[in-house]
Amino acid sequence: MSALSSRTAGPVRTFKQRFSATRRGARLARLLAAHQLTEWGHPHGSGAYDTVVLVVAELAANSVLHGRVPGRDFALFLACDDVRGVIRIEVSDTHPAHPVPLVAAADEEHGRGLALVDALATRWGVTGRIGPGKTIWAECATVADEPRFTRVPPGRDAASAPPRGCP
Repeated sequence: MSALSSRTAGPVRTFKQRFSATRRGARLARLLAAHQLTEWGHPHGSGAYDTVVLVVAELAANSVLHGRVPGRDFALFLACDDVRGVIRIEVSDTHPAHPVPLVAAADEEHGRGLALVDALATRWGVTGRIGPGKTIWAECATVADEPRFTRVPPGRDAASAPPRGCP
């Protein structure tokens, strides 16, 4: 694993790190992304924090489970662009196969990760990279940075509550 890299000068702040392609590496990617978000002013419980941490967890887990090449790491790149109001997540691995979104049956234990990414991110996709493999990226909005769940006041039903939205 290489040294941590974080750049904070300018309107776009970035973070990048390589991780071992193991479950422990995926967990560490999620934890370091969560720490970086709090450093960038998106605290635990805010909409951007919850969304980005979940997207990082899903993409890192997919990289470890489906994109793993023995002896090769995966990389996480985060970019916080306050001008555009987005946090960009990129997870790169060296496996050549692109992810295929699935429609999981109700009783299946797997197959919902990319559906979650699709529901939470404002946009996402797959690009090539220098060297072998691919980069899966997602962008999550930060402008609606509020708690993920809206409390419904007494006497109002959930249908009349303000929309929760996805940051």
